[in-house]
Amino acid sequence: MAPPTVEELEGLLRAVIDPELGGNIVDLGMTTGTTVTRDGDVTIGVKLTIAGCPLRAQIKKDVETRIAAHPGVRTVSIEWGEMTADERSEVMLKARWAARELAPDTQVPASTRVLAIASGKGGVGKSSVTVNLAAAIAAAGYTVGVLDADIWGFSVPRMLGLDERLEAKVVEGSDRPLIIPHERAIGRGRLKVVSTGLLVDDEGTALMWRGLMLTKAVEQFLRDVHWGPLDYLLIDMPPGTGDVQMGLARLLPRTDLIIVTTPAVSAQKVAIRAADMARRSFLRVAGVIENMSHLVCSCCGEVTHPFGQGGGQELADELGVPLLGQVPLDERLRVTADEGVPLVVAEPGNATAKAVRELAVTVPGVLRPRSGAERIKKPLAVI
Repeated sequence: MAPPTVEELEGLLRAVIDPELGGNIVDLGMTTGTTVTRDGDVTIGVKLTIAGCPLRAQIKKDVETRIAAHPGVRTVSIEWGEMTADERSEVMLKARWAARELAPDTQVPASTRVLAIASGKGGVGKSSVTVNLAAAIAAAGYTVGVLDADIWGFSVPRMLGLDERLEAKVVEGSDRPLIIPHERAIGRGRLKVVSTGLLVDDEGTALMWRGLMLTKAVEQFLRDVHWGPLDYLLIDMPPGTGDVQMGLARLLPRTDLIIVTTPAVSAQKVAIRAADMARRSFLRVAGVIENMSHLVCSCCGEVTHPFGQGGGQELADELGVPLLGQVPLDERLRVTADEGVPLVVAEPGNATAKAVRELAVTVPGVLRPRSGAERIKKPLAVI
């Protein structure tokens, strides 16, 4: 048999999938050159992300098996190399794009507008913003899902006064049991809530889970929960940049992201990293919310700024997105959360509650259309 052409060999190599990156080694740019002699001796150049890649043996086996299947091949050898930092960045970009384009099906309806509430660090009030914003949107007559994706630091159940464990059952149209969210009426709408805090024995239980388990938990909340009809899904993200954020980008690529920060420079600078990770994963950053913006004295009405001024606007300007609103620092926000009733429900006349209700009007206006017609363009590095 005649030896294969280089084009034929590249076609065979496209069947070799990097198990970690999820793409074939040719399109990912991991092959550096293919040669073949007249006698059918083939040499393949393969660059790994790191020299000690634990998947090297699997890739070697797959390459040799695929190439040797051609009747014109006599021997197969691989010349290994290691990517430079720039090459690693480019291959990860391609892998993330491929992951979002091949997003698996979830139980979240395609018409749902998905919003992740994120922060660079803990302690900025991200969860209280999520819960009160969800309640304010629901009060206007919408069905709103709340997914507590802060797997380790879940706090949504306490803020909503929920303590009964979630149950699973077979529902119409499903051939397997699905987790049923807790539901409660808010004004003219409804909240549907899921959290790991509703799966453990009590809120004092520590979840000692590592990265893969965190990603699987998020996947289960999206694929194994009977969300039913939803107008909005608000996701309370864990702080920082990690496995949960990457898992969400892969499973729900249509997600919009809002960054919560305080005016403090430390919170602002760390929040930039959360936005950078979102964009590297091709999630759209829709805007910034400045929490704990200022404090109004209950006695004299004097306005002070215990955490500084302007941090939210500076962050929004740096990211090129709008500052969606400023939420005052208010002890009543903490008190009502501890009592299990969102401030926007417990005290609708409160100034902080009014600021959140204004956000409930502003935020939907910056989200992508339900149809998903507005798509993120494919970056040049992936073309």
